[in-house]
Amino acid sequence: MQVITTTELRTRSKELVETLLGGRTVGLIHRSRVVGEIKPKIEEKPLTLEDIKQLRKFAEEMNLPKLTYKERDKRLRRNLMEKYGQDIS
Repeated sequence: MQVITTTELRTRSKELVETLLGGRTVGLIHRSRVVGEIKPKIEEKPLTLEDIKQLRKFAEEMNLPKLTYKERDKRLRRNLMEKYGQDIS
């Protein structure tokens, strides 16, 4: 099933569901024009302990500097001053 018309949505709904469960998209036709696309919903899986460990390992490999909130605020204000000038509060 590549395309389906708006009137066929009622009569061929089982085929549409099977196509979507198969991971394929379907074009929607209304009055001889393709007006949209019906896509299957992608299920998002929750983070597992393994995923969290990989994220931590990746963060350690990036070796970013540890900043305090005060240092972050100073850097933000300096960047805003460079970008916009003195007239912001």
